[in-house]
Amino acid sequence: MTVGVVIQARMGSTRLPGKVLKDLKGQTVLAHVVERVNQASCIDQIIVATTDLPEDDAIVDEVNRLNTMFFRGSEHNVLSRYAEAAKTFDLDTVVRITSDCPLIDPCVLDQLIQYYHDSSAALVTNAGPYEFKRTYPRGFDVEVFSNDVLQEANQYSTENYQREHVTPYIYEDKHDVAYYQLSDDWSHYRLTLDTQEDFDVIKLVYDHLYQGRHDFYLADIIRLLKAYPKIAERNQHIEQKKLTE
Repeated sequence: MTVGVVIQARMGSTRLPGKVLKDLKGQTVLAHVVERVNQASCIDQIIVATTDLPEDDAIVDEVNRLNTMFFRGSEHNVLSRYAEAAKTFDLDTVVRITSDCPLIDPCVLDQLIQYYHDSSAALVTNAGPYEFKRTYPRGFDVEVFSNDVLQEANQYSTENYQREHVTPYIYEDKHDVAYYQLSDDWSHYRLTLDTQEDFDVIKLVYDHLYQGRHDFYLADIIRLLKAYPKIAERNQHIEQKKLTE
């Protein structure tokens, strides 16, 4: 059973263009994402799924520098990009994250992958959008599902938002979805990268915890934010984009 993490990434961003290649402590944001994901023990491959636009040649150059696999596909039809990437690399299990999560925790990845393999669910997530109380901060979102379910979604999804956001069809078509929650609720923390304020917060976290290696994880980050609440206040007013936007 081949488990692959597919990281969607592109240079185009309405709020913060080029965010995935921004410099963060001497490395790109994407490099930090890949390095942290690489620490997960339950994965076999990492694939960066970018677009076939010329502006995303820069992402391919960075992925090559990182000795990581890549796939290029549609800019807006992200579902087809994921499905074709998973088929190309012959994945059995697909782990979906985005490149705007430079604090992603490899332990969380392993926990959700193991939970998925131990369950009969079609999809396991800690961040589902439908009637679910998230407990993880934004920036730690993970979805795990089979390649078969992904190919089905790619075949039958018809709405634009279903194709732009990859997994809505799976949630909406009455598939068995399992939600993974923490005992504590840290969902009020925003640790994803979508705006300059988000970058300011992430940079402060790195300034405090990153000493040239990735040896700090969710619990360490939460302790920091509780000790220095003004860090998290910098982007608390940012609203998350809706699925239909």
